[in-house]
Amino acid sequence: MPETRSFVDLHTHSEASFDSLSSPAAMVDRARRLGFTHLAITDHERIDGALRAAEVADGPGGALQVIVGEEIRSRDGDLLGLFLERAVPPGLSAAETSAAVREQGGLVGLPHPFDGLRSSGGQKAGTRLAALAAVIDFVEVHNARAYRDANPRAATFAQEHGVPGVASSDAHTLSEMGVTTTILPGPFHTADELRGLLSEATLMTGRASYYLRGWTPIAKVVQRVRGNGRIRPATLPPSAGRR
Repeated sequence: MPETRSFVDLHTHSEASFDSLSSPAAMVDRARRLGFTHLAITDHERIDGALRAAEVADGPGGALQVIVGEEIRSRDGDLLGLFLERAVPPGLSAAETSAAVREQGGLVGLPHPFDGLRSSGGQKAGTRLAALAAVIDFVEVHNARAYRDANPRAATFAQEHGVPGVASSDAHTLSEMGVTTTILPGPFHTADELRGLLSEATLMTGRASYYLRGWTPIAKVVQRVRGNGRIRPATLPPSAGRR
């Protein structure tokens, strides 16, 4: 009997992000080995890594749909855009960012809204956080990298506002992929089909260890490696916003 469920991760980063070294091709291979049916690559303010992964996934090697996404820094905190055709620039309000994603037929997610270690986390949005519920399609109620009580608070927020919750790895390394998974009760190919399944999601949660050498953040390690010339960052296309 064919598999009818979908196994998805809606928040990951490739080497197109400033803080990851994972190649799109390696991410596709890893996702296939883990049994994912869908992988969203959501680099910071750019989509070229996700587009490269989608090209790889279209080749031989098994069924995997790469969702082209982006983690977008709005004035009101970070948002995820999924099913994008072009990058959404940072610096807009949350409502404007959401509108730009939905204009492309995409979905809008709220990642790690209460993580105090994120520079644009929901804690800094203050009273504006509640207003975000009106412009999003899902909340990341479990982020494998979230700090302390951020995930329980996100779950409470989602429940209070009637917004579906998902579990994401927020993977910046290949080893973090598969730590957590969102399982949906049917197949999907489009944003509308995914939206219709989110309220019935089953969440498999886990924790990622994303610090190396004591308390040295992965982002600093990546910057050192790139600074030593051992990896060349992906070229940023003209349509993508720059940090």
